[in-house]
Amino acid sequence: MTTEYSNENRGVLFKNDRKTEGDKKPEYTGSLNVDGVEFFLDAWLKVGKSGAKFFSVSVKRKDKQPEAQRPAAPAQQRQQPARQAAPASGFDDMDSDIPF
Repeated sequence: MTTEYSNENRGVLFKNDRKTEGDKKPEYTGSLNVDGVEFFLDAWLKVGKSGAKFFSVSVKRKDKQPEAQRPAAPAQQRQQPARQAAPASGFDDMDSDIPF
């Protein structure tokens, strides 16, 4: 008997290789699924007053991000722009039977 694997109610964090000394980017980034809803997950390693280390975490819904902040869709999912109509002369030099 095999059990189907599910990512529901699970998450993952990876070390942020793009972080540089002094910037405010998170030390860890990843994603989280809660009841089927996908989230971005960011974490910063902090040190409390007592010297104890802890993570400060930020969670943002993936589907609620402004378009400019969303990661680019894979090429096969991107919509191609509509082709412009042929010039009024009726001649379209981009539409030929030449295979190159």
